[in-house]
Amino acid sequence: MMTRHLRTTVLALAVLASALALAACGSSSSSSSSSASSSSTGGGGAQSTTATSSASTTSSLPPAVDELPAAEHPRADQFPPANGRSLQQLADMVHASVQLGAATGTFTPGTRRYAFALNDSSGGFVYAPTALYIATTPHSKAQGPFLAPADPMTVSPQYRSKQNSGPGGIKAIYAAALPLPHKGTYTILALTRTSSGLIGAPGEVAVAESSPIPNVGQHPPAIATDTAASVNGNASLLTTRVPPENMAAVSFKDVLGKRPVVLLFSTPQLCISKVCGPVTDIGVELQHKYGSKLDFIHQEVYVNNQPTSGLRPQLKAFHLQTEPWLFAVNRQGLIVARLEGSFGVNAFTQAIQAALQ
Repeated sequence: MMTRHLRTTVLALAVLASALALAACGSSSSSSSSSASSSSTGGGGAQSTTATSSASTTSSLPPAVDELPAAEHPRADQFPPANGRSLQQLADMVHASVQLGAATGTFTPGTRRYAFALNDSSGGFVYAPTALYIATTPHSKAQGPFLAPADPMTVSPQYRSKQNSGPGGIKAIYAAALPLPHKGTYTILALTRTSSGLIGAPGEVAVAESSPIPNVGQHPPAIATDTAASVNGNASLLTTRVPPENMAAVSFKDVLGKRPVVLLFSTPQLCISKVCGPVTDIGVELQHKYGSKLDFIHQEVYVNNQPTSGLRPQLKAFHLQTEPWLFAVNRQGLIVARLEGSFGVNAFTQAIQAALQ
């Protein structure tokens, strides 16, 4: 039975700050969700302020739960069916709590990707089979479980950059497809099946009526992305990754509607969210596999790679204020996948495959 402290957290969604640096992983200033930090560091337009819903551990957990292989393949039979129960009633079934840090923050009505990390009270990442439940309030009927497989963010050693550390040594990110039928704030509950039983983490999702950010099924703006010619041969302006990648051979506007393309907005060295390094490295590894079939374009975030100079015009054209973002576009020039914040090898690969269809 969960103690009163966690029950109060689920009901009130108390806002606390965590030491982890997933704060700006795709969360926007206009529609936010629970995140692993109440503030972000750094400067420029990509900075955003988000909040965390957290609860203290109600019984002893190991410093971190590391069951990553099982976390990659959760099963519905590992979680209690909603069966008309509220989130509160589901929360009462768990024996301990962890912190949920959201890695996405831009939501409009529809079925949307919700990515997140789980951390124990010492900041260690929790990896075990996980699912989400959602309701309009803690006491209304819950929907779920919605399985949230852990998506690995690691790459082979030859594709690791000097910026590939990630916040706290993150190895994977959870993601689930959540039904968000209308504008408003929803309450969520993550349940994780560990070898010692169920643990839980509360959170919330704020859904805006609309967003100017291009979405799946739409045509993206035909922006000119940076190439060696556009920066007058100054390769240091093309990427902050060390070593530099090769994703600036063509401009986005020149291949849009002609070839499949994946467009990655990230800044490995200056990233507020701290996950630009890992996701850019995933792109480098997947470029080695798929580079002959579609174009990979990486666009840095800040003018002259100086946060104080503000966002580059390419981000402004997409109405982006955070990083990283990935847009996969098919040869007809339509967006077929959009990923915000943290995403792993599987999500990146699925985006590529969608562009190739």
